[in-house]
Amino acid sequence: MDISPTWTPAAEEPEWERLRAGLERRTILVTGAALEVYETVTAVRIDPQYFFFDVAYDPLGMDLEAWQRESGADVVVNGGYFRMGQDIFLPDGLIVVGGKPMGESYGEYAGMFAVGEGGPELRRLSERPYDPREPLRAALQSFPILIRPGGSAGFPESADDGIAARRTVIGQDRQGRILFLLADRGHFTLRALSLFLESSGLGLDIAMNLDGGPSSGMLIRQPLEILPARYILPIVITATAK
Repeated sequence: MDISPTWTPAAEEPEWERLRAGLERRTILVTGAALEVYETVTAVRIDPQYFFFDVAYDPLGMDLEAWQRESGADVVVNGGYFRMGQDIFLPDGLIVVGGKPMGESYGEYAGMFAVGEGGPELRRLSERPYDPREPLRAALQSFPILIRPGGSAGFPESADDGIAARRTVIGQDRQGRILFLLADRGHFTLRALSLFLESSGLGLDIAMNLDGGPSSGMLIRQPLEILPARYILPIVITATAK
């Protein structure tokens, strides 16, 4: 099957569904050359004026429902990469939880979701490396950058391994809103995903890949919608109404 990244024209796509002030949801059907649907992207768009963002970590991991009950969040999405060490999960790359950093910062190939005094912001580390003196309340690093600052595709074809998988993306649009996107069917390579995001009409200024495969998962509290991860999650990003 040809999985060139094409999608339904904007005029035929459903508009954003308003779930509450500052929180919107939509589904994008991604099609192949014969217009067969090969990927379904669930997108959530969140206005920081109405929502508080955080990063949470538990070394034993929890499922999305447990994370939602503990945090009281309106939206929960899986975070970055992790590994097992001494019978607990440890973050790969840097995270900041409750103002306290943990792990080692990635290099310039990665990005960082940071929550400071000015609110949430997505960064490219090659342009703004992590500074431990910055008073961040929460942060999470991951890779690769899929959309470079300015809105262009950020993952080159030469770096693509051709492996398709379930994917989770965090992005920030030109209005400063934060987007979570989950491609649940597992048909995107990183290059195809990068190209899709560039031309999706979502107005993304920057976007970063999060942990994918069995870790991809998202929960919306009301109306309840769960795209379950197939693995317990030690790191999540949450958005809670102010």
